[in-house]
Amino acid sequence: MNALPLGRPLRANVAGAGPTAENAAMATRKRDPFDDVATVARPKIEREAAGPPSFTLTCVAGPNAGGVFSIDGSQPTRVLLGTSPVCWVRLSDNQVSRRHAALELVENGLRLTDLGSTNGTRVSGISCIDVVLNGGEVVQVGETMLQVGRTTSLVTAPLTEALGFGRMVGASPEMRRLYVLCERIAASAVPVILEGETGTGKELLAESLHEMGPRASGPFIVFDCTAIPPNLLESALFGHERGSFTGATDTRRGVFEQAHKGTLLIDEIGDLDLALQSKLLRAIERSEVQRVGGDKWMKVDVRVMAATRRDLDHEVQEGRFRDDLFFRIAVTRIELPPLRKRHGDVVTLARHFWKSLGGAGDLPHDLEVRFAAYEWPGNIRELHNSVARQIALGDLAQIEATRPSMLAPAGAAPGEDFIDLVVAEELPLPRARERVVDEFERRYLEKVLAKHGGNVAKAAESAGIARRYFQIIRARQR
Repeated sequence: MNALPLGRPLRANVAGAGPTAENAAMATRKRDPFDDVATVARPKIEREAAGPPSFTLTCVAGPNAGGVFSIDGSQPTRVLLGTSPVCWVRLSDNQVSRRHAALELVENGLRLTDLGSTNGTRVSGISCIDVVLNGGEVVQVGETMLQVGRTTSLVTAPLTEALGFGRMVGASPEMRRLYVLCERIAASAVPVILEGETGTGKELLAESLHEMGPRASGPFIVFDCTAIPPNLLESALFGHERGSFTGATDTRRGVFEQAHKGTLLIDEIGDLDLALQSKLLRAIERSEVQRVGGDKWMKVDVRVMAATRRDLDHEVQEGRFRDDLFFRIAVTRIELPPLRKRHGDVVTLARHFWKSLGGAGDLPHDLEVRFAAYEWPGNIRELHNSVARQIALGDLAQIEATRPSMLAPAGAAPGEDFIDLVVAEELPLPRARERVVDEFERRYLEKVLAKHGGNVAKAAESAGIARRYFQIIRARQR
């Protein structure tokens, strides 16, 4: 197996955003969506008695000489060192990059990882990319020298015993640390940036934050910056008046108006054109929008969340993203870890998907072993699709014996098998597989929608996926 790339959740700096007693009671009253997960696989959860050691970084040279930074279990997981305002170890050294390095407590020390900085990182005079510090070393970044100290006090990062948050599923320590932050962030109204690789569940987390917070009764609107033609982005964001441009045959509300009294998730915000970023900043700062072709400003009450697979600090540094917009939306940040870094969650999620997607019996042990050994570059989305594919294309004799209706296509004569029909077409393997998976998805959606009386929100929750992804699959079947 290849070495795993580094990456864990960033801290979220939520000032005064702790959950109120009322919100805590509200969360308690809500139905636990993980009852079924517990029956599938409830991993043994043990709280760490002491946790990893604590460290201090003391500036002994450079512009911040005399400054001391503590790295202990009170931070969720990974923290950043650099000049960006969101860095835990923030330096004013102009030879240091915005996101220069990452610091992460591990069992035997403090892990330091250079994040592709311009001038590099040196430890005790040696250029390093990834190193575990034990205390006593001197780290040089730019003109700054940091003395690493190991302290005797042990602080354990808060861990919940929850199996998930909202619709998020996972019992790994990496995710349980995040759930504590998510509870606080959900109860607040501050903007949030969700960072992470493609397929890590950023949209699902945003929807969970919305549903677990005080705006749950309001709309949850997703605006995907990559799914709309550039010439229509402004209209989609802010709406337009009839006749404002060719093809504007009627007046339409933009996503800010649609999300009034609720939450707006701006997906892949790092791909938004610079010209629109200034207008977006105004809308967020002043809570007002103006439709294309209109002359009135309309007040909107919207909580804004943003998701991105990009390194926005780097985008700001390269001039592709406005720093004022970045600082406005980066009030809190959550970095979702890739699936390969969520220790033990692969099997937990695979079992959850197997049950929720209608797999027969338990997930086969040999599949669990294969799934656990794979690095999942496509993250949770790839795992979900793999489980669905396994249900459709696995042991056909066993599946047919336990669920004979699954393989009988609509309109097929008695005894005909859908997979046999696809195989008979002699299509290339990828195309044949796609045909079978499409048919499985069509029937699955048909069944789950019928079960919930056509209610898409409830059907998506039952399926364990975000509403928008549910609707995308549904549209693909039409």
